[in-house]
Amino acid sequence: MTSLHVDRLSVSANGHGLVAPFSFSLQAGQCLTLLGETGAGKSLLAQAIMGTLPAGLTAQGQVTLDGEDMARLTLPQRRAIWGRRLVLLPQEPWHALDPLMTAERQIRETYRHAAGHSPERAGQDTLHDLASLGLATAGTCLPGELSGGMAQRVAFAAARAAGGKMVIADEPTKGLDSARRDDVVAMLKQTLAEGGALLTITHDVEVARQLGGLIMILRDGDCVEAGPADQVLQQPISEYGRRLVAAEPSRWAPQCQHPRADAPPVIEATQLSKARGGRTLFNELTLSIAPGEIVGISGPSGCGKSTLGDVLLGLSRPDRGEVRRASGIAAPRFQKLYQDPPAAFAPHWTLETLLKDLVRRHRLDPTRIPPLMSRLGLARKLLDRYPSGVSGGELQRFALLRALLLDPVLLFADEPTLRLDPMTQQETMMLLVELARERECAVMLVSHDESLIRHSCDRCLFLGNAELHRPVPSSASSLPA
Repeated sequence: MTSLHVDRLSVSANGHGLVAPFSFSLQAGQCLTLLGETGAGKSLLAQAIMGTLPAGLTAQGQVTLDGEDMARLTLPQRRAIWGRRLVLLPQEPWHALDPLMTAERQIRETYRHAAGHSPERAGQDTLHDLASLGLATAGTCLPGELSGGMAQRVAFAAARAAGGKMVIADEPTKGLDSARRDDVVAMLKQTLAEGGALLTITHDVEVARQLGGLIMILRDGDCVEAGPADQVLQQPISEYGRRLVAAEPSRWAPQCQHPRADAPPVIEATQLSKARGGRTLFNELTLSIAPGEIVGISGPSGCGKSTLGDVLLGLSRPDRGEVRRASGIAAPRFQKLYQDPPAAFAPHWTLETLLKDLVRRHRLDPTRIPPLMSRLGLARKLLDRYPSGVSGGELQRFALLRALLLDPVLLFADEPTLRLDPMTQQETMMLLVELARERECAVMLVSHDESLIRHSCDRCLFLGNAELHRPVPSSASSLPA
């Protein structure tokens, strides 16, 4: 029977504690969700259980899987367990997938070589998984040809293919629209129905609510509250827990306003059309965006949201139509915040070196960095780290810092709060909107969270199939799609 026992497990670096001692047990059919702020230590705890902590970090305590002490296992013995008994669904699909292998092949090889299925059965199971995750047409695509949400689902299917019963899911619904999020939650719950156990790490309060079971709320590497999901999420007893639940986007105050009627547009597009892989993403789309205006873009994974941004910024050409950007403005002031910040930072240089390079390349004022870091909640000590040495949420805020230093007139923000907990997400969105209004920077905000779009944007554009177009609330107006 599947069981995981964690006894006083902690993580430290050079004698400095990063995660306080944690203890819990999971049996077959049980679910525990770790919920908390960015950088709280949730992913470090998962890596310590797996035995995959980065160099320089050490774990203390005991981890027992099905009665077996994990600390006594050699690295080859651990590898024999990964996937077959202990499964990690990774937070960053780009780090988990082979960039030169198609989606179908990555899943099929796991069935074939880890689960031991015949070639015929491996192929059938692969096609079934792709179809059940809405990826029936994506099997021949390489990871670089997939949207972030689609890549996340491929990584999910590949990790689960070997049939491991003890599943650690690190942000498994990141980058998914609400429908796909619910599908993945249902698949995670199926793990429990099949006699498995589930440890989930998430920023999404709704995911924790749907999974049920037990919840531990983490902050600064420590547990501030724990208990049954319905109790913790309905009546949290800690101040931090109450603030975390209250910061869900559905509870935000609207920040919408009407754009200046007399201001010339920052960017205009007329009759834009774009297809990819034989599928039309958008057709005859026309829009105009004014300085300081916040325009939301929503729709299911793979519907063309990121592609639209690339077309508007000149990173990709439309099949038909025209894009006109305001004249006399240097190209670097039309900026993009990428959905996956690890792909946007050189991995072998410290964050301080990367910022200094930006300052030198564009002749910027370096004294602007400290106050912006303060406003974004970034500690000075983080500058000495490499991109892989900070949390996903911290790296996303560094990406925002880097873009703001260039005084953008248009910022295409592709899921800029995807990796942030509700409180940090709310603070970051309020700051992004505030700075956009102050600097008259137009923002195109991509998000799968329709509540976030409704409460942050002046207008909304929904991309996707006709049945996915929904009326826009009265607080915002709709762009033609």
